[in-house]
Amino acid sequence: MRTRGIGSQEVSVVGLGCNNFGRRLDEARSEAVVHAALDAGITFFDTADIYGGTLSEEYLGRALGARRDEVAVATKFGMPVDDERRGARPDYVIRAAEDSLRRLATDRIDLYQLHTPDPDTPIGDTLEALDALVRSGKVLEIGCSNFSAAQLRAAKEAAAPGAARFVSVQNEFSLLEREPEAEVLPECVRERLAFIPYSPLASGLLTGKYRRESAPAPGTRLATFSPEQVAELLTEGNLAMVGRLAAWAADRGRAPVELAIAWLLARPAVSVVIAGASTPEQVLENVAAADWSLVPEELREIDELAPPPPQPAG
Repeated sequence: MRTRGIGSQEVSVVGLGCNNFGRRLDEARSEAVVHAALDAGITFFDTADIYGGTLSEEYLGRALGARRDEVAVATKFGMPVDDERRGARPDYVIRAAEDSLRRLATDRIDLYQLHTPDPDTPIGDTLEALDALVRSGKVLEIGCSNFSAAQLRAAKEAAAPGAARFVSVQNEFSLLEREPEAEVLPECVRERLAFIPYSPLASGLLTGKYRRESAPAPGTRLATFSPEQVAELLTEGNLAMVGRLAAWAADRGRAPVELAIAWLLARPAVSVVIAGASTPEQVLENVAAADWSLVPEELREIDELAPPPPQPAG
């Protein structure tokens, strides 16, 4: 599989998102998905301390086992684990990292990400604690998630000279959620930050398997959503767009999933697309996109089918 860089690391262009582990998947099914990903050439595994109520990290660590050193493990901190374990205070950053290291059964975190900005903690204080983890060897690189372009600039300005800086940002991005194109992606290009899209399949909508008149099937991600969330996603406009995209992909002998991932890999600054999977078969469906390189004319055609949002003035 092709690789791209995140800081000093080279990782597969398709990664595995582990947010289903401990929630929709038990340990045995999680292990099967991890092993399928390893066998398919995936070398980037993304989890977080809150996924599965901390079980995702445990399941991932045990599933990787002796193959741990073959891959890059990314995890996150900052969203509430409970009332006490939350935020980005320096003392908690250290505690959260130690907790994740223990659950992952590893001696290092390859990419440690602040899951969401903490308005109660100066970003410089958080970065100082993260730098201490890097200097100790417990963290290799640091990144962030759900940051705006302005917040990325503030983090750059707050970092001490020679100290660890964010090398990546992980935000929602898909053919149905193109907001990052306005400001965050250009900022990543300017600052040479790796962009890691999450929810690349728009909660499964871009697979083409959902219909407005049918309730989401049991076991699917949308089946865990509230009726209001489902209605907001399964609009006539969204479903019509997905239908156009699926037909365009089918004309080229490709599945809608492959189009969704290949399109992201064609965007500037995107390093790895993290797609979740609930079965080994879904892992292979995601990986099939890795060899599809869309050309400029194809990207223009896709823009006609799924128009980008208006660009900000100036």
